[in-house]
Amino acid sequence: MKTNDIGLEIKESKVLVEKLNDLLANYQVYYQNLRNFHWNVSGPNFFELHAKFEELYNAANLAVDETAERILTLGARPLSSYQEYIETATIKEAKEIIEPTKMVETVKSNLNTLLQLERETLEAAESSNDAGTASLMSDYITAKEKAVWMLSAYLR
Repeated sequence: MKTNDIGLEIKESKVLVEKLNDLLANYQVYYQNLRNFHWNVSGPNFFELHAKFEELYNAANLAVDETAERILTLGARPLSSYQEYIETATIKEAKEIIEPTKMVETVKSNLNTLLQLERETLEAAESSNDAGTASLMSDYITAKEKAVWMLSAYLR
């Protein structure tokens, strides 16, 4: 049985790397959607949404870095071009969305997509005895569930 530098089976790590790269690509598109909304939001809730979108894209930026570094830790190459992100991600670019409520709905939908991917990755990490990836996913899931709850409350 071949293992990587951190002692995990290479064969099982490949599955995790695929899931992490999928997550990374989706995070990058989500991040850019948030930047778009941060820059282009207007209306009576401008200050509130402008700040919330910034908070979320800062968290996404950190998750992008941590996810890419986890892929490297597992001995693989993270996706790193916009073309790879667009081809891989299921989250789509939010083009020309100017209505604030639609922005929030899109962010909530993007978060739910990320949550699904993180739960799948968590399950794969646990079955591969990869506590590092499992811990990272667990933290992401907890934060996203709270964000989805808050955005849902905003939309009511």
